[in-house]
Amino acid sequence: MLSELWSDLRYRLRAIVRRDRVEQELDDELRFHVERETDKLVRAGLSPNEAQRRARIAFGGVDRTKEEARDARGTMLFESILQDTRYAVRGLRAKPGFTAGIVLTLALGIGANAAMFGIVDRMLFRAPTYLHDAEHTHRVYLASTSAGHENVSAWTSFARYADLLRWTHAFSSIATFATWRIAVGDGDAARVTPVAGVSASYFDFFDAQPPLGRFFVAREDSVPTGSPVVVLSYAYWQLEFGGRADVLGKQVRIGHTLCTIIGVAPERFVGIDDEAVPAMYIPITTFLWDARSIDYSKNYGWQGRLLIARRRPQFTVAQATADLTTAFQRSWIAGNERNPARAVPVATARPRAMLGPVQLERGPLAGPEAKVVAWVSGVAAIVLLIACANVANLLLARAATRRREIALRLALGVSRGRLIRQLVTESLVLALLGGAVGLAVAQWGGAVIRALFLPNDVATSIFTDVRSLIVTLLVTMAAAMITGLAPALQAVRSDLARSLNAAGRDAGGRASRLRTGLLVFQATFSVVLLVGAGLFVRSLLNVHKLRLGYDVRPVLVVTDNPRGMKLTTAERSALDARLVDAARATPGVESATPVSSVPFWGYEEPYLFVSGVDSVSWRGDFVLQAGNPDYFKTMGTRIVRGRAFDAHDRADAPRVVIVSQGMASFLWPAEDAMGKCIRIGVDTAPCTTVVGVAEDLHMRALQGQKEYTYYVPIAQYTSAPGTLLVRVKGDAADYIEPVRRRLQHEMPGAAYVTAEPFQNMVDTKTQSWRFGATMFVAFGALALALAGIGLYSMIAYGVAQRRREIGVRIALGASSSNIVRLVVRGGLRLVVLGVVLGGVISLWAGKWIATLLFDETPTDPVIYASVAAILVGVSLLATAMPALGASRVDPNVALRAD
Repeated sequence: MLSELWSDLRYRLRAIVRRDRVEQELDDELRFHVERETDKLVRAGLSPNEAQRRARIAFGGVDRTKEEARDARGTMLFESILQDTRYAVRGLRAKPGFTAGIVLTLALGIGANAAMFGIVDRMLFRAPTYLHDAEHTHRVYLASTSAGHENVSAWTSFARYADLLRWTHAFSSIATFATWRIAVGDGDAARVTPVAGVSASYFDFFDAQPPLGRFFVAREDSVPTGSPVVVLSYAYWQLEFGGRADVLGKQVRIGHTLCTIIGVAPERFVGIDDEAVPAMYIPITTFLWDARSIDYSKNYGWQGRLLIARRRPQFTVAQATADLTTAFQRSWIAGNERNPARAVPVATARPRAMLGPVQLERGPLAGPEAKVVAWVSGVAAIVLLIACANVANLLLARAATRRREIALRLALGVSRGRLIRQLVTESLVLALLGGAVGLAVAQWGGAVIRALFLPNDVATSIFTDVRSLIVTLLVTMAAAMITGLAPALQAVRSDLARSLNAAGRDAGGRASRLRTGLLVFQATFSVVLLVGAGLFVRSLLNVHKLRLGYDVRPVLVVTDNPRGMKLTTAERSALDARLVDAARATPGVESATPVSSVPFWGYEEPYLFVSGVDSVSWRGDFVLQAGNPDYFKTMGTRIVRGRAFDAHDRADAPRVVIVSQGMASFLWPAEDAMGKCIRIGVDTAPCTTVVGVAEDLHMRALQGQKEYTYYVPIAQYTSAPGTLLVRVKGDAADYIEPVRRRLQHEMPGAAYVTAEPFQNMVDTKTQSWRFGATMFVAFGALALALAGIGLYSMIAYGVAQRRREIGVRIALGASSSNIVRLVVRGGLRLVVLGVVLGGVISLWAGKWIATLLFDETPTDPVIYASVAAILVGVSLLATAMPALGASRVDPNVALRAD
């Protein structure tokens, strides 16, 4: 039986693949049977012609027999689909301009959605490459309460990681990791490179097999020093070593540790890359020892590690969370015992643990970028709907011009279902062509988006991404149904008699109303997108106008790294002083200062003690900043009261401090801060006197978070910071290499300096508004263009259909201006209706995006008025050409046309 089924299946497949040959065989077989019957009748005494006639009669008709044979082999449906496809392709090739316009319109809509799906999928849904058992793998978050506010963090210390590893039972594996940018290489070849320090258990979370060598194991990740081994990323191996197999055993200096290459990670393996795509992986213990060369294993205060954990299948998320929280509380107690001076009771801190998805943007610390991306994805879907409405309008117009053809085919006996299928097939061909071009649009557009807003993302090709291809195919099929079904149904519902007598005129009122509705839809949602674009652009402008408390564009952040050289605090301070002098001597540099904290990058928050104020450090974020007398000049921070530092603020001089306005108001709300005493570090520290008040700074956030800053002279600072700020004339990006090369001459041995524009650090905090503004403007402009094209095509089509009426009006005395006003008024009425509906929808939706805006209200009347003016202006342009063409109609020609 199976052999019979297989034989039947092969026959049917052959009938599809080799249709012409099977048809020829059918003709040959029928001819053979007719000839045999004819010969039989001739032998019976009939003439050849009569015998052939009777043989055909006996056979019942060759064509009918062929149809029965085709039905029997069950391929008629497929053959009719092929026939419809060939007919559609021929029809579209006959009108290349019409076809190209529709394909491009659909390509932009489909491509926009495919590109945004790739971004959303990467940020929110797709598990990291090679990650296995993603269902039971979680990112670990730790929370504690201070000043009545719970603080959630994904960062922790190695000591805390060791405690959780030791005291939990619900997890089969816990791993810690961190990615830092440190120097790799020697001498002039040294480059700052993202290096991941990971525990040996980290690789167990992935189904990744090294194409060369191996990963490191637990014995190479032992406390405190670890083993000096390194696993290269595939990209770094290819770029720096040319993919050579003899790379194993070679050594590369990472930080100040000389590490031996033991393996290469597989292609596209990036682990969990929150900060940057790592170029290499070293044991976390080697990583930490290289950074500090101290016993970090008992230091609960040195944060900077992230945690992932794999839950055992027999434990629920709630049970695993409870187990993790219990271990965290035990670890909190251990930390208090380790550092009694900073101990906070468990009852006060209320430490607890949380399990979240591996994707950071789906957890409790998700930034605004994820919300903006989700909104932009919705915007892309609206753009697709507008594109589909545009295409549906064009297909409705085309169906109207083909009404007589369709009516004639119906009158000749073609079924309405068969005709609908043929028209929908035409839409499907257009959509598939649009989808194919849309993939190219998505590949290019996705690459641009990742380069601008996701620089740490791994470049991927949409043509090899199965998930993106499936989504693109589904979007394409949806577009085909949306654009093709309504025109097809409209075409076959028309009255045959009226359609046959229409002679090309639009006799379908229902079709006209549908086209009008589609145009209003385009105008409505174009308003929504343009309002969103305006709100995000205004937010971005507000961000740029915001006074941060310092200048950004002319400042370079320079970091010096002795790379393992043992320098005393005095020697390190002397090195910083030489670097400051060298920076000042560089052409184009105005000033320089060492600093202990850099906004949006690094902070120092020692304990503060103020007479009359309890638990100061637990009542807010107080960031310490240290600098030389040029600090405020270099930063551009204004002193609003008192004085800045000067040359008299030496180490042996009275201790002084400058506080920010907000800090002064918070600590001494009803008093003058000048002359007040602050004790820094411990409550027995010498009194530090307030001698000035500076403007407030934004240190960690641009909105919503109160931040306090205070400043001490670098000469009275207790350690050497190793970071400089350099102010230049012009754009800091132009001075990176000149400053770096000049300062590198002052660095001893293998030590090095790095320089980065301060602007880069601030830009990370404005990314959500930049992304929202860019994408809303791009999609809004695209929607506006599509709406304008749709309005133009509809008005032009309407003018063509009303050509006889316009000719009559002109013959009766209507002036050109009357005709222009008639045409323009019709289009403008639809646009105004769309503006009103779009404004109402925008006001309703505004409340949902209010939290994503910066100092901007979602009901800004200027935005709404501007959008209305833009859309009306575009509508006037779109109707101008058809209106002018209508005003030039020759009544003699128009009246004779039909």
